[in-house]
Amino acid sequence: MRDDISGLVYGLGWSAVRRMPERMAYAAAERMADNVWARRGKGVTRLESNLAHVFPDAPEAEIRVLSRDGMRSYLRYWCDTFRMPDWSREKLVAQIRPIDEHYLSDALAEGNGLVLALPHMGNWDHAGAWACVTHARITTVAERVKPESLYERFVTLREAMGVEVLPHEGGGVNVFDVLRSRLEAGGFVALVADRDLSDSGLEVDFFGSPIRVPVGPARLAIQTGAPLVTAAVYYDGSQTVVQIQPRIPVPTEGTLRERLTIVCQSVVQRFEESVSAHPGDWHMLSRLWLSDLADRPSG
Repeated sequence: MRDDISGLVYGLGWSAVRRMPERMAYAAAERMADNVWARRGKGVTRLESNLAHVFPDAPEAEIRVLSRDGMRSYLRYWCDTFRMPDWSREKLVAQIRPIDEHYLSDALAEGNGLVLALPHMGNWDHAGAWACVTHARITTVAERVKPESLYERFVTLREAMGVEVLPHEGGGVNVFDVLRSRLEAGGFVALVADRDLSDSGLEVDFFGSPIRVPVGPARLAIQTGAPLVTAAVYYDGSQTVVQIQPRIPVPTEGTLRERLTIVCQSVVQRFEESVSAHPGDWHMLSRLWLSDLADRPSG
């Protein structure tokens, strides 16, 4: 029943934001963000705790400003997402400003597929839609969020933009095998990779303390030979910036675990650079560091 009610609320919000004039919709999203931020609920305090890991010497007032920026960015993401089905192809592309786009096009031109790893920053859905329009169809993996109706809405939205969406679990397929087959056919796989959803990820150092990250991007690159690149997605004025970063070196010697660790740590170091440069666009409202997960109440 709770999921049904949540799904109804999201559905009504989705419809209302799509009908509003653009300026009114984004102004309403910012007001809502400020209201949520001021109440300092669980998501806001978790974001602030995560930002304190990134900037351990920052005063509390500075962290509070960053968390306000983060909530505004997060609600802007939702507003974008609600309205994106009505955007023209021209608008979708025009509102993206790519930086170093050649790292994508050059890798795809090699014909060995491409793995793109991203942190939870900016609007990765907008970035994915842009990439589908301007480069190649993307295959990605989506967390099966609740309520189920919201998950289905996201899948429908992403598929309408040309993205192939595989469920993280419960889809009746071996997700890794499907991703590998797409790469072996020269395809484009994009994965958000700064939080492990399986509790079986690889431990790496992130801003001086351990976290676990999914091994998927590293394992795919190692096993298929597809180039692995990273990207930062963040807002700049009215545009979404997609900053593509150089490919990650993939070692050819050592055990699989040793190679995975090297690649995952290299990816996370790129994420550190991106989050440090644009902390107000990092939407990490969940526990991430192992020390915080250990403090999580049981039950």
